[in-house]
Parts: sequence; C-alpha cells; structure tokens
Amino acid sequence: MTPSHRAPFRADHVGSFLRPKVLLEAREQRQKGQITAEQLRTVEDAAIRDVVKFQEDIGLQGITDGEYRRTYFHIDFLEQLQGVETKGGIQVSFRKADGTVDFSPPVMQVTGKIGHARPIQLADFEFLKSVTTRVPKVTIPSPTMLHFRGGRGAISQSAYPDLDLFYADVAAAYRDELDSLGKAGCRYVQMDDTNLAYLCDDKMREGARQRGDDPDELPRRYARLINAAIAGKPEGMTTAVHLCRGNFKSAWAAEGGYEPVAEVLFNELAVDAYFLEYDDARSGDFAPLRHVPKGKTVVLGLVSTKLGSLESKDDIRRRIDMAAKYVPLEQLALSPQCGFSSTVHGNDIAVDMQRAKLRLCVEVATDVWGSL
Repeated sequence: MTPSHRAPFRADHVGSFLRPKVLLEAREQRQKGQITAEQLRTVEDAAIRDVVKFQEDIGLQGITDGEYRRTYFHIDFLEQLQGVETKGGIQVSFRKADGTVDFSPPVMQVTGKIGHARPIQLADFEFLKSVTTRVPKVTIPSPTMLHFRGGRGAISQSAYPDLDLFYADVAAAYRDELDSLGKAGCRYVQMDDTNLAYLCDDKMREGARQRGDDPDELPRRYARLINAAIAGKPEGMTTAVHLCRGNFKSAWAAEGGYEPVAEVLFNELAVDAYFLEYDDARSGDFAPLRHVPKGKTVVLGLVSTKLGSLESKDDIRRRIDMAAKYVPLEQLALSPQCGFSSTVHGNDIAVDMQRAKLRLCVEVATDVWGSL
C-alpha cells in the first residue's frame, strides 16, 4: 500500500510495542551479567526484525523499532547526554479505573554541563533503516524532560547559575543528534513530551508552582526550547511531538483538556505534527483544535492502548467527524493514543489486541481518507 503523502501518515502510531518474552528474558540475563551487551543486541536485532514485519503486515507506513532497546521511553536516551545522571527513584502514583499503581522510575539530575558526546540513536536508526522498505521513524524524549519533573532543584547551580544557559546547551545537544540522524537519512522524528500534557492538569500545574515555576509561562519556555532543538533540522525531516498524560501498566498520571496550552502548542511550537491523546474524557474535547493553523497535522489518538477492548469503527469515525468541525479533515490523521509499552513493563493488553487496534486504525483511515 503506497502512502498518499509524507509523514505523519493517515494511520500512524506512537512507537512502542509490547516486548516479547525472549527479549525480556535476555534483558534480565544481561542485568545479571549472564550474557554480553553484544549478545543482548543480537536478541534485540531479531526481535526488531519481527516487530518491523508485524507493522508492515498490518499496513503501517511509519515503522519503528518498537523501542525494544529501551527500558524507559526517556531515560535511556537522556542519560547518554553529558552532564546527566540518574539517581535513586521518585514515587509517582499512576491512576487506573480500578485504583492506583505506584511507580518509582529513576530520577534524572543535571550534574554538569549538558553535551552531545556521540550520536545516541544513530546505530539503532541505521539498523531499523536496513530492515524496512518503508519510512523508519525515530522516537526520542522531548528536551523538556530534563526540566519539568525536578525543576531548578534538579539542575546543578554551579553548572548552570543561569537557566537560559541550560536551555541553550540542551537545544544544542538535540541539534547535534538530529544532524547525525539526518545525515544517515532519517526523515521522521517524534519527540515524546509528558510535560506539556501535564500542564493541562490542575494538580500538576500547582506542583510546578511549588517548584518555583509559572505554569502559564512554562509552555512558552518549552516551545522556545523545542524550537531551538529542531532549528536547522535536515531538509525534508518531519518533526512531531506526542503529548502523553502518563502511560505505565495501563495507568496514567494526569488529566485535563488541552485548552491551557493550546494556543502556544499549535501556534508557537514549530513542529509539523501533533500526536494527541483523545481516547477518553481525560483529554477533554476537541475545541482546542480550533487553534491549529494551516499546514500542520493533528494525529488523533482515538484508540486506547490502555484497555483490552476494541473500539468500534463507527465510534472512531464519529469522533473524527467531531474533530473535523474544528480543523479540516485533510489536516487530521489517526493513531492509538500512546505507545503500547512506554516502559519495558508494557500495558495490560494482549498482543493480539495490540494487532487488532493497529489494524483498526489502518482500516478506518483507509475508509475516511481513501489511502494512508
């Protein structure tokens, strides 16, 4: 199936997939020192070949490596920057319909000057590119992930007495990373950002205030950071941002519609596309999409990766029609609302349902837009 336009595609996806048992076992063996890093990579390579075929067989045009080489969607990348260390853990309460799930991911701290000592995703991209005939997509954490959770307190005062210098160095490191990917032929990059979505949540906004930040100003500060990070991106490279309210074992951390950040998100952030959660009431209504300007694409995350039941085609099409009241249909696309496995733990969903939900996206997109 030939896509009708460049990325993002009418049926797309956020990037991560449930990890196969053989990969989880190999990662555990590596942690115990029972196999080498090279042996683990061999297992990863085989698993990635399988997940690429899985995506292609469904009909997807943008292909990822499933984030199979990562434990967390963000930490594995960010800790490879100079000046970033992970220490201990911070308890976060994620919510589900039937209760809460406590999670203690490592805490990232900026202990020195941020730098890009070497390409981070290059080897992974080159392998992915070699095993697909479609468009390889690289997912990386948004540069905002180094600031929001810890704020000023997680950034060394001696390294960065002035936070403007911190933001400048983070942006420079990201430019170097995108340059290395661009030179290798990468033309599709997605930045995963929980923070702009968290700033839609009243409790998260209050938490930012308590850390000394202004939740009304942070979206603009973050837009400037992301814009600086993608400035000078290679010609023809599509940049997208995915907004996520938390995704751990089918639980979430935040809720609230996009209105508090919408004007900045759509008109000051210089990305090409937005992958937006819209799978349930946590994400609010479609009214904030009235701010989307011409030339940008909104990928509607109408299919849930958190629930094991399959949405109906009629409901999905009805909701696309509702969104099209605020932004033209030709500027819309469809995807699951998040990844299926933003961390190695995975959501509470079966592999067969993962396939069914992706196939649903392809079928609905073909019905609505005529092609992918």
